Amino acid sequence: MTVLIDSWAWIEYFKSSEPGKRAKELIEGGRIIISTINVAEVFRHMLILSKKDAEDALSFMLKTSFVVPVSVKLAKDAALIKHEKKWGLGDSIVLATALQHGAKVVTGDSDFKSEPGIIFLG
Repeated sequence: MTVLIDSWAWIEYFKSSEPGKRAKELIEGGRIIISTINVAEVFRHMLILSKKDAEDALSFMLKTSFVVPVSVKLAKDAALIKHEKKWGLGDSIVLATALQHGAKVVTGDSDFKSEPGIIFLG
């Protein structure tokens, strides 16, 4: 099974929270994709701790995941999702990426709670 680890799940993983411990099994044992938006969101969040923590987190993400860049088609699909669901653009890019790659989204973000194909940790 391919999973897209959402920024929410990465941050909880790096915090070693209870939801992060549940995400650990998927992060450390599966086929993972991430969007470039996840790279930006997690790196920015980890900068709150320190630049070294942010760099270490990014390095781990890049070693364990396949990064899906935002193509024109993906941007268009994300815009359609944003328009339809009235979500933020970041979440829309994540969902469009998962749909394009047949992946389940691992998250605790409440925007995704009622979506099909979600592994909800929250």
